[in-house]
Amino acid sequence: MLTDRQMRIIRSPREWTAEYGEGPSVRELAAAVGVSSTSSIVYQLPRLREIGIDRNPWQPQ
Repeated sequence: MLTDRQMRIIRSPREWTAEYGEGPSVRELAAAVGVSSTSSIVYQLPRLREIGIDRNPWQPQ
């Protein structure tokens, strides 16, 4: 089961890319997800891969 934060990390890059035409930086992703630290994003990405979400969230579907 994904946490709310993990769901936002997965969803936000798609929304960002649709709006701006390119993927967000880690800092922009952190702001979009609502966390103050980029390390929170960097920590979550490998956790998502561990639970089977291995696609890059910056790539649109």
